[in-house]
Amino acid sequence: MLVACLDLEGVLVPEIWINVARATGIDALLRTTRDEPDYDKLMRGRIEILDRHGLKLADIQRVIGAMEPLEGAAAFLDWLRERLPLIILSDTFDQFAGPLMKKLGRPTLFCNTLEIDGGGRIAGYRLRQKDGKRKAVEALHSLALRVIAAGDSYNDTTMLGAADAGILFRPPDNVVAEFPKFPVTRDYEGLRAAFEAAIARVTSGA
Repeated sequence: MLVACLDLEGVLVPEIWINVARATGIDALLRTTRDEPDYDKLMRGRIEILDRHGLKLADIQRVIGAMEPLEGAAAFLDWLRERLPLIILSDTFDQFAGPLMKKLGRPTLFCNTLEIDGGGRIAGYRLRQKDGKRKAVEALHSLALRVIAAGDSYNDTTMLGAADAGILFRPPDNVVAEFPKFPVTRDYEGLRAAFEAAIARVTSGA
């Protein structure tokens, strides 16, 4: 049996932190996992920036509430769910994801959790587990499931490497250069074709 695993931001919805940066005018928040492979360093830096500017969880949630899925994402998910069970593996947070999941038809999501203090300040974060995307794929393998995965950033590459087939979707050039073994797709038509090819290859045992 096959399972599809997808990243969320950059694959199905816009990057949340980039939208926050644009809404607040804080360019330092433009940095994402497409630029920084060390997720802990990235998040600690984000929390410091939020504190410096007095931004709280509610400020970010207002930005997220106005966001929409990427054009074509919902149709792609409908197409994929007709063919495979689907899990979204994301480094976003429970407190961010709700409105976006509703707009995508509430697919199953595994993500992380923010630590919020009594004043609504983001005080820290808790990972579901370290390198959780890769470990989720390995857990699915332990259930005798085979996995086709797609993502766009550094933090997706261990997931793609652990999967039976890994696909990059709209990755930055630096990720393409460092991980040439993964096929690169630039639109949902290409992603559908890549999934079809992967399904055929994995089910045939090639």
